[in-house]
Amino acid sequence: MANEQQPVRLSLSVSPELNALLEQLAVAGSCTKSEVLRKAIALYDVAFEAKLQKNRLGILDQNKQLLTEIVGL
Repeated sequence: MANEQQPVRLSLSVSPELNALLEQLAVAGSCTKSEVLRKAIALYDVAFEAKLQKNRLGILDQNKQLLTEIVGL
């Protein structure tokens, strides 16, 4: 019998403003608030790993010009 990992349920308290933002992002992305949070954690993981490797995280335009550097993570 395969050892399948079961999802872990978490309870999270957020401000009404953050909840509204989560709802807006979920609607805009055609997903759930949980999926928005999973994607946010995945993005944070990428940023954290980049920081550990002394790299930088940024947003580039179509010409690969830096528009915004993400700092403070």
